[in-house]
Amino acid sequence: MDLILWRHAEAAEAEPGQPDMQRALTGKGQKQARRMAEWLESQLPESCKVLVSPALRTLQTVEPLGRKFKVQAEIGPGADPRELLRTANWPNAREAVLIVGHQPTLGQVAALLMTGAPAYWEIKKAAAWWFVQREPGDPESLYLKAVMGPDLIVK
Repeated sequence: MDLILWRHAEAAEAEPGQPDMQRALTGKGQKQARRMAEWLESQLPESCKVLVSPALRTLQTVEPLGRKFKVQAEIGPGADPRELLRTANWPNAREAVLIVGHQPTLGQVAALLMTGAPAYWEIKKAAAWWFVQREPGDPESLYLKAVMGPDLIVK
């Protein structure tokens, strides 16, 4: 199974009284989202399932990808890393799964996959980490296929 973790792009700070879930992308964040969406679209299998946090900033991040997606409250801000993996049906899903979510959860998921413990690893804004596990019951078949950030994409 392929699991791609995509952190939302740069978002504006919350205005006084504004709910965190309503923070929108900045101009820089919109550019980051477009660049990463172009790269992901060139790499993702056609059958990839896309799951997105209900936060505005994640919805705006995934929009340039131009694919159907499902909003999943279970991967919103403060999500539990193990719950995120269950939501993705890791490692048993038949298709690749792209998760568009938040820190620190995505970093905790990356650490959990690579080390077995949910440590606080940082995934930069708008970056994607691509994991592959060839055999669902065999953690030895897990590898990190790619780490890509919008600043690494050459146009």
